[in-house]
Amino acid sequence: MSAKNANLSTGGLFMTTHQPIDVAIIGGGPAGYAAAIYAARSNLTTTVIEQGMSGGQIATTNEVENYPGIPLLSGAELGERFQQHAEGLGAQVTWSMVTGIDYDADAALFTVHHDLGDTSASSVIACMGATPRSAGFVGEDAYRGRGVSYCATCDGMFFRGKQVFVIGGGNAACEEALFLSEIASSVTIVLRRDQFRAPDGVVQKVLAKDNISVRYQTSIVELSGEAMPTTITFKDNASGETHTESFVPGSFGIFVFTGTQPHSELVEHLVDLAPDGGIVTDDSMATRTPGLFAAGDIRSKRLRQVVTAVSDGAIAATSVYAFLRG
Repeated sequence: MSAKNANLSTGGLFMTTHQPIDVAIIGGGPAGYAAAIYAARSNLTTTVIEQGMSGGQIATTNEVENYPGIPLLSGAELGERFQQHAEGLGAQVTWSMVTGIDYDADAALFTVHHDLGDTSASSVIACMGATPRSAGFVGEDAYRGRGVSYCATCDGMFFRGKQVFVIGGGNAACEEALFLSEIASSVTIVLRRDQFRAPDGVVQKVLAKDNISVRYQTSIVELSGEAMPTTITFKDNASGETHTESFVPGSFGIFVFTGTQPHSELVEHLVDLAPDGGIVTDDSMATRTPGLFAAGDIRSKRLRQVVTAVSDGAIAATSVYAFLRG
């Protein structure tokens, strides 16, 4: 394998060598750092390129309580631990925004273009993640993580015995509403249309639950309050009229399930995409381009959690090792 730390980032200056590294990992979330840990332990020259902060999307989560062995930790601290673990094993972390990825099939070589230069690599693991689609109401971003959530599995326990509102009428919204109904005192589905988009079988399960109600042709247009939200403004989509309802701070939550957008733009010319926009891989995390792997929320998958992202990253790195060793 090539010498470790072939690309060096020092004082904001990036030096590109002609010697390609073994694996470039795009994205410093749980999948990216898990891949870096496994790749570095396999003595592969490894660089993680991240444009934001360690942990990716999980870093914006106030509390993580479902990662095995760590009962409670902030997302930012968990991301820092991932980074420190990877760097301690020899992986390099470069803070830069990736702008493009090229693949030379004849040379079997990737070139990762980013703000600090170009990185040549014999393989790439795409770990750019995905972002939940916003519902678009006023106050959504302000109360994200403080009353507004996008993951029932992640945050449902924080609303045990409380009232929750679920925005969305698709299969994911219905399944998450059913999950929340076992935790919350009541679940209200806010449906902007007059019918669900989910399969009828799932809808019937939802409607059969005593503590789930549905507000048809309704939208949430504003969430307001102080440190915690206290007021929801609803809109009747049929009449256009609005009204507000007030709550005790901390007594309710809003869960948004309007879809997920995988960040596959950088590699969409090198991979196949599923209808949900996620990258299609095989069980080894390989895409249709030799040497290009994908891990974490960017993949087309049913469950997007820290633990599943970490699993993907570990598989991708061991697959890279097998690929490079031929």
